[in-house]
Amino acid sequence: MTIHLRQICLVARDLAPAIADLRAVLDLPVAHVDPAVGKYGLENTLLTVGTQFLEVVAPIRDNTAAGRYLDRRGGDGGYMVICQASSRAVQDELRENAADADVREAYFSDRGDWNILQLHPGDLKAAFLEVDWDAQDDPTGNWMPAGGLDWRDGGGTGASIAAVDLQSDDPSALAELWGAVLGLPVDGPRASPEIALADARLRFVEDRDGRGPGLSALDLRMRDPAAARARAAAAGLRSGSGAVICGTRFRFLD
Repeated sequence: MTIHLRQICLVARDLAPAIADLRAVLDLPVAHVDPAVGKYGLENTLLTVGTQFLEVVAPIRDNTAAGRYLDRRGGDGGYMVICQASSRAVQDELRENAADADVREAYFSDRGDWNILQLHPGDLKAAFLEVDWDAQDDPTGNWMPAGGLDWRDGGGTGASIAAVDLQSDDPSALAELWGAVLGLPVDGPRASPEIALADARLRFVEDRDGRGPGLSALDLRMRDPAAARARAAAAGLRSGSGAVICGTRFRFLD
């Protein structure tokens, strides 16, 4: 099971200030804006993080899944873990794993050379899991949710998403569930188990902010983490050695 982390999606009440804060602190270029999300009552912007992406979605009408998630978690925060499967067979196996674990498919679309699979956050307890496959199978290049290869026009960043924190009142059980669905082993101590993707780690931690289960933090590898900390301080978003932006903790790594 070769699965790469390609994108993290955050959710915000208001898109523009969330994107402004992320760009001010993280110094990331805009990769893509997808008007197609409008049919779900959303607007979005994707930022380039090396060959990965950081997306923010925001509701533009009442009674959306994103709006209900904002209400349930008490504000902005993490929303989706979005991965790339190395083959259609890997994606198919993951679908079977999800069914065996009683995890529902929230959405599936077979587009011939690009398949989209989204698994229900209610069953996965902490976040949506999306695993896409496309015929080009290039985990550092083509990515259809970011417009194929158009994101390269915005320039590189030398950054990457190294780890994702998913919090729960039972991290071990949550890790076992995600591991069963992904078809990947769980390692690390019982109090903070991890799953290794091909290019990043999913870390399962205790609920540290009282907001309940959810995607709570990201580790970013950056060329100059000290500069990011200085920008966070200037924007009033510094928290410890990192920042809190769009309801999500960011840790800056060399």
